[in-house]
Amino acid sequence: MQLEFFPSRTVSIYMARMFVTRILAVAALLFVVLMSLDLLGQSDKIFAYKGNGQAELLIYISLRAPQIIDLVLPFSVLLATIVTLATLNQNSEVVAMKAAGLSAHQVLAPLLIAALGVSIITFAFSDRILSRATATLTAWQAADFGPIPRDSNVKANIWVRNGNDIVHAENVAGSGAATRLTGLTVYRRDNDGGLSQIIEASAGRYTSSGWMLSDASAFDVASGKREDLGAINFGGDIKPDQFTLSKVDPNGLSFMALYAAINELKAAGRPTASLEANLWHKLSGPLSALLMPLLGAVAGFGLARSGQLFLRAVMGMGLGFTYFVADNFALAMGNLGAYPPFLAAWAPFMLFLMLGETVLIRTEE
Repeated sequence: MQLEFFPSRTVSIYMARMFVTRILAVAALLFVVLMSLDLLGQSDKIFAYKGNGQAELLIYISLRAPQIIDLVLPFSVLLATIVTLATLNQNSEVVAMKAAGLSAHQVLAPLLIAALGVSIITFAFSDRILSRATATLTAWQAADFGPIPRDSNVKANIWVRNGNDIVHAENVAGSGAATRLTGLTVYRRDNDGGLSQIIEASAGRYTSSGWMLSDASAFDVASGKREDLGAINFGGDIKPDQFTLSKVDPNGLSFMALYAAINELKAAGRPTASLEANLWHKLSGPLSALLMPLLGAVAGFGLARSGQLFLRAVMGMGLGFTYFVADNFALAMGNLGAYPPFLAAWAPFMLFLMLGETVLIRTEE
C-alpha cells in the first residue's frame, strides 16, 4: 500500500488531462444544444421589438451564454467523471492501479484536484462575469428587449421598521440628505405589538433632527378620533438609505455586493433570510463540482467483465442528478424561509459528501 495520497506524477497528469478534456467536450456539447433551444424560444421575442436584428441577437447570446455555462458545468463534471472512470475501467487501467497498491481515494485524487480547480474557476466566473450579465439581461428582458431605461431613482411601495413602528412610503425619490417621501403612513405599535396610532402625511423630507412631515394627521385606535398635526418631526433614527434601498436580485450581484446589500437591509429592518441563503449558495454552488468525482466514482470500479459497468454508470448519474434536485429543493425552501439560510445552502453538499464517501468506502475500500 502506497502512503502518498497521489499516484505517480505521470499517472496524475494523465488522468487529470483526460478528465479536463472530457469536461470541456461535454460542456461544449451541452452548451450548443441548450443555447440553440433557448434561441428558438427567445428569438421571436427579440425580433418583436421594432429595429432589432442580428446585432441584438448576438448581444442576447453574449448575455445568456454565461448563464448556460454556469448551468451545464456541474453536469459536465459529473458526466466527464463517469466517462473517464468507465474508460479507465474498460481498459483495465483502474485494475492496474489497484494492483499497484493504490486505494480508491488515491485513484480519484487527480480528478478531485482537477474538480477543485473547476470549482475555483466557476466561483470567479460567476462572481465577475455571470452576475453582471444576469443583471443586464434581466433589465433588457423587463424592457421587452428594447432600450434599457435609465434608473430614475424613484422607488415605490417602500416599508421600513423603526423600533416597534412600521413606516410605509408610497414613493421615495432622491438619495442621501435629498431624499423625499410622498404618501407617508406611520403605524405606531405598543410594546405588545398592538396598533395604537396611525399617522398619515402627504410628504416628508430629511433634516438633521429627523424627518419633517407635512400635512400630518393622527388617528388614535383606542378612541377612534382623528387629529390634525400639521408639520411634525418624526423618526430621528431612520436613515435615508433605509428608504432608498431597492429590491435586491441575488443573481445579479457579486458575493461582496450581495453581502453589503444584506447588511444594509438588516439595518433597515427588512427580512434577509432568502438573500442569506443565496449568499451561502454562491460558495456551495461552485463546490458542487468537487462532489461529482466522488458521486460518479462508482462507475470506475468493479470488474468490467462482470457486466455491471453500465449499471454502475447509471448509479453514478443517479447520485449526481439526485444531488442537483436536493440542492435546488433546499435553496427553494431557504427562499421561502422554511430552512435556515446556512442549512439551505450547505446541507445537500454535506449530505451527499457523506453519502459518496459511504458508497466508496463500503464498495471499494
